[in-house]
Amino acid sequence: KGREGGAREKAGKGGGRMTALESTIVCPHCGHRATETMPENACQFFYECKGCGALLRPQPGDCCVFCSYGSVPCPPVQQAREGNGGPACCSMERGTSHGDGAADSN
Repeated sequence: KGREGGAREKAGKGGGRMTALESTIVCPHCGHRATETMPENACQFFYECKGCGALLRPQPGDCCVFCSYGSVPCPPVQQAREGNGGPACCSMERGTSHGDGAADSN
């Protein structure tokens, strides 16, 4: 995703690729879309949909709601994919994998 809509980004370590700090979450229940700022060094386990009020949780294998329902995965996962950090996220320590950040539209 580009810099559309004033998306916030942070320069990668060692001059690497920019880390996106905003992601658009799409609710799998009602389809509501909301652009949110992601925490830079933590997983967000819960997100309350601003459209229908559903409490979203990560899908199995994902570390956070941004990796499950967001247009961009969380910053720790982005950095791990670029080789710019340690473990991708808290779930990496448990040996789980991460999704591609694509939202399901069930």
